Amino acid sequence: VQLQASGGGLVQAGDSLRLSCAASGRTFSNYVIGWFRQAPGKEREFVSGISWSGDADYLADSVKVRFTISRDNPKKMVYLQMNSLKSEDTAVYYCAAVLLRTTNIPRLGDSYDYWGQGTLVTVSS
Repeated sequence: VQLQASGGGLVQAGDSLRLSCAASGRTFSNYVIGWFRQAPGKEREFVSGISWSGDADYLADSVKVRFTISRDNPKKMVYLQMNSLKSEDTAVYYCAAVLLRTTNIPRLGDSYDYWGQGTLVTVSS
């Protein structure tokens, strides 16, 4: 599966953005999709993930309440809706995929086999 993330940009604190992850491949619905981010000078961190069916998801504590994740399997899309953005959300955001038909959502980057290019989110305070 090939992934392409988009939707990043420059926004002010408190604004919203929706990131999109577009996938190619016939078996997209068999994959867990995760969102990771990496801020300058920091380690990559897990942000959110959604199960193959969309029935289960996980949000990191730092974004819980503010972010939501969703997927549209027929369209082969996963979305990360980011509200009430903060300056600390500034990072390059990546979507990643792993073939997994369970409700388990891995939170380690090494668990994912496919990665899209990143999309930069910059939040000015």
